[in-house]
Amino acid sequence: MKIVIAKTAGFCMGVRRAVEMVLDAPRRYQEPISTFGPLIHNPQVLNLLRDKGIDILDDIPKNGRGTVLIRAHGVPPETREALSRAGFTVIDATCPRVIKVQSIIRKHAAKGYASIIIGDKDHPEVIGLLGYAGDTGYVVDSLAGLDALPDFDKAIIVAQTTQNTSFFRAVKAWAEKNHPTYKVFDTICDSTSKRQAEVTQLATAVDAIVVVGGRASGNTMRLVEIAHQAGKPAFHVETEADLDFQALSTAQSIGITAGASTPNWIIKQVHQALERNLMTQRRGWRSLWFSLQRVLLLTNFYVALGAGCLCFAAAALQEIPRYTPYVLIATLYVLSMHILNYLTAKKSDKYNDPDRAAFYQKHKRLLTIIAFITGGTGLITAALLGKVPFIVLLTMSLMGLSYNMIIIPEQLASRFQYRRIRDIPGSKTFLIAMAWGLVTAILPSLSTTIHPDFPMIAAFIWTAGMVFARTAFFDSLDIQGNRIIGQETLPIILGEKRTLALVKTILLGIGILLVLAGLSGMIPSLGFVLAVCPLALFGVLTLHERGYSLPLLRLEFTVESHFLLAGLLAGLWTALCGPVS
Repeated sequence: MKIVIAKTAGFCMGVRRAVEMVLDAPRRYQEPISTFGPLIHNPQVLNLLRDKGIDILDDIPKNGRGTVLIRAHGVPPETREALSRAGFTVIDATCPRVIKVQSIIRKHAAKGYASIIIGDKDHPEVIGLLGYAGDTGYVVDSLAGLDALPDFDKAIIVAQTTQNTSFFRAVKAWAEKNHPTYKVFDTICDSTSKRQAEVTQLATAVDAIVVVGGRASGNTMRLVEIAHQAGKPAFHVETEADLDFQALSTAQSIGITAGASTPNWIIKQVHQALERNLMTQRRGWRSLWFSLQRVLLLTNFYVALGAGCLCFAAAALQEIPRYTPYVLIATLYVLSMHILNYLTAKKSDKYNDPDRAAFYQKHKRLLTIIAFITGGTGLITAALLGKVPFIVLLTMSLMGLSYNMIIIPEQLASRFQYRRIRDIPGSKTFLIAMAWGLVTAILPSLSTTIHPDFPMIAAFIWTAGMVFARTAFFDSLDIQGNRIIGQETLPIILGEKRTLALVKTILLGIGILLVLAGLSGMIPSLGFVLAVCPLALFGVLTLHERGYSLPLLRLEFTVESHFLLAGLLAGLWTALCGPVS
C-alpha cells in the first residue's frame, strides 16, 4: 500500500501566523487572553487553546479587560472599534491575504463602487469583508445569484480567499461576457489555489483520498468536493477516529490532504493510523518489513544501533584499537537516554509522535526497566575501562536524566529565567549533538590519549555534526507540537527554512572537511568513504525540501539509517584495508 501526502496539506501561512500569535500572547500581552470568535475552523486547535486558558469571546461586553485577538478570518471594522472601546487590548491576527481583500473593498467603496463578494454569506471572512463594503456590498454563491443582481455603474468582484478556483473562473467569464466594465480581482489565496490543484492532480495517482480538517472549515469541504468531482472516493475526517478502514482496505494507494486550518499533528495521527492499520492487516514481506521498522524505531533500538555504528566508524577514523567496549557503551547510553527522555516527554509526543506516545504509555514499565538496565550496564562497562571513562559517562547520564526535570525550585523561580535545561532555547539540538559526539568519538579516544589531536577533532565534528543535522531536521518536522508545549527548539528560533539551510551547510562542511583531511593525510583514507554519509543525508533533506518526501515512518527510518551506513562503510574499509592496529 502506498500513502501520498499532499505537499500543501496543513496550516497555510495565515493560519500558522494566527496560531503562533495566540500561543505567544500570554508571554507578551496582558491576561486574560481571548479570541473574538473561533480563531480558526479546527475543533482540536480550539480545544487546545481552551486548555491553555485562552477562551472564545462571542459577544462584546460593556467593560472588558485583558487582550483579544481578532480571528484569522477578520472582522468588520466596527467590531474592532467596539472591542477597543470596551477596554480590550486588540491584537489583529487576521490573515494578511484577507487584509488585502479588505483593503481592495474599502478603497473602492470609498469611490462609490459596489462590492460583489463571491463566497458563503455565513462565513466569518465574508461577514468581515461586508463590513468594509458599507451599504453596497453583495454576497453571491452561484451564477444564478450574479444574474439576479441589479446592473451597477461601477462594481468590483472579489472572492472569499478560500473559494473554489474553478467556480471563480466561471465568475470571471460571466463578468467578461455580461459586465466587461466591472473590475475583477482574483483574491483567492495562492495556498488555496495550490491546494485545490494538488487534489485534482493527486486524484489521478491514487485510489482514494482522505481529507483531514474541521467540519466547519469551508476550504476543507471544498477539497472534499473537488476530490469527488475528480471521480475518486473521498473521506472527510477530523481525526484518525473518523477513518473508515474497511472502506479504505481495498485501496492500493491513498492520498492525504488537509484543510488550511488543520495542524500537522492531526495529519500525522491520520497518516500513522492508516499505515499502522492497513499495513498490518495485509500479508507479505512488505507488511513484515513495516512492522519491523516500526518496532525498531518505537523502541529506539534502531537509533541505538546507529550510535554504535557511529562509534565504530569514529574509532576506525582515529585508528583506535580495542574499540568494542566503547561501541557497546555508545549503544547502551543512547538507548537508555532516548527511552528515559521519551518517558518524561509525554506532553510533546502527544503532538509530535502520537504513535510513540501510545506505545510508551502501553509499555511504560518494561521500557523503564530496559532503560535502567542498559544505562547501568553502560556505566559498569565504563568503570571497568577506568576512572576517566566512568566519570565522563556518569556526568553525561546525569545531565541526560535531568534534561526534562525541574532543577530550579519554585521558590527561586523568579530569580532564574529557566527552571529546566530543556527550557533553554535551542538546547535540545546542541546538547544531543554534543552528547553523541562525546560518547561516539571522544570517549573511545580516552583509551589511547587524553590530549586532543586532529583525528579526534575530525571524528567529533563528523559525528556531532551528523547528529545535529538529524535532530534539527526532526525538530523542524515537529515545530508545531514544540511551539504548543513551549519548547523553543532551533527551528522555532531560526525558522524552518533557515534551520534547514544551516543543517545543509553543516553537512556540506563536514563532507568537505573529511575529503580535505583525507587528501592531506591528516586522517586515514576512510575519511573519503565516510564523507558519503553527510552528503547522502544532504540529498535526503534536499529532496524533502523540494516536496519529494517519504512517508513518516520511512522518512525517519531513512534518516536514522545514515548512521548504520557509516558503520557499514567503516566495516568494508576495514575489511579491505586491514584491521585497525
